[in-house]
This record gives sequence, structure tokens and C-alpha cells, in this order.
Amino acid sequence: MPIRPEHRFFYPIDWRELSISIRFRRAGGRCEACKRPHGQTVFHLGDGRWWDTEAGAWRDGRGRIVRVATGKVDVLARVRRTQVVLATAHRDHDTSNNAGANLAAFCQRCHLIHDRPEHRRRRWLTLFRRKALGDLFRGPYA
Repeated sequence: MPIRPEHRFFYPIDWRELSISIRFRRAGGRCEACKRPHGQTVFHLGDGRWWDTEAGAWRDGRGRIVRVATGKVDVLARVRRTQVVLATAHRDHDTSNNAGANLAAFCQRCHLIHDRPEHRRRRWLTLFRRKALGDLFRGPYA
């Protein structure tokens, strides 16, 4: 994932090489949470289950092989496609902590799930600031 220009100075100069090392040498080009392969299009059901063509089986959101029941619900009607792109994430959300144990190779889905609490916190802060600025310049809300 691209780094915003205003956040670029938080990352080390060799971040690109470090990220490549984590994603392709250590993780082997697969997401460390769900095992999705980088650069491939995978079929998924939208709830975390996806089709692993190498194993010839469905996997859940944690990369474990699961069975998909073909009963009353038409599973193939729910299938969607996603292009998988790996990114290196900080497990503790601290961009200055670049220890190998703190970095993980995540696909888009797992990265968003991992960052969800941080995104919620930032969203709340943004809305709080907007409301404070509105109170400051336009008076309190009705």
C-alpha cells in the first residue's frame, strides 16, 4: 500500500527493501493470516472463505481448510473475485518499531481487519475535531 506523503518520514529509508523481505522471503508471497497468494485473483464468498486453487479446497479467514455446504443456499451465486495484494503491516501500529516480530505480511482484507480499531479511533478523532471546530466558529449544535 502506498504511504501517504505526510507519513513518509515515520518510515525508514530502506522501507521498500524491508517490506519486500517480509512479504516474499519470510511469508513466501502469502498472507500470514489467511494464506492468500500475492498477485493472484481468488474467488471468495465475502465472509472470509476463499478458494485455494493449489490445495483444491475452500479456506476460511484464518487459512484453515473448510467445507462449504451446498444445501439450500446457492454458494456459487455468492462467489466474487478479488485481486490479492500483500502489504507489510506493523502489528502494534508503531511505525518506528521495525523489528521482524512486529512486521507482518497481510492481504488487503486482513490488513483492514487488523487496522480496524485504529481506523475507528482516527474516525472518532476526526469527527470530534470537526464538531469542536463547528462549536468554536458556529456555536453549539442544536
